[in-house]
Amino acid sequence: MPVFQAKTFRRATTASSTLGEKIGTAYRSSLTKHPFLLFGMPFVMIIVAGSFALTPAAALRYERHDRKVKQLSQEEAMDLGLKGEGGEEGIKRNPRRRIIGDEREEYYRLMAKDLDNWEQKRVKRFKGEPDGKL
Repeated sequence: MPVFQAKTFRRATTASSTLGEKIGTAYRSSLTKHPFLLFGMPFVMIIVAGSFALTPAAALRYERHDRKVKQLSQEEAMDLGLKGEGGEEGIKRNPRRRIIGDEREEYYRLMAKDLDNWEQKRVKRFKGEPDGKL
């Protein structure tokens, strides 16, 4: 059976230790005394700085997507019916606007409803669909 060597596992600190090793040793020893200051605070600062750095990139991404979606050729606009009267480009009409009419009318119609006296009604389920009753 081989004999183990007499060398120690950890190297003794000598004058020839590099500056990086000295800084690392000092950091590890002080980390146990002040963990948030030396580990938590830099971590939080990196997360916040990354958020500020990525905000313009995300904005650029959404702006490019919007530009790509808005680009329609004239033929596509004609096919989709996006041209206004007289052949000029108009704003796409809201189909819900035709149903509701004026926003004021809808507002007054909703205000006239009695919201205090109401009755809960169950929605009729399709055949074979569970109704949620126990």
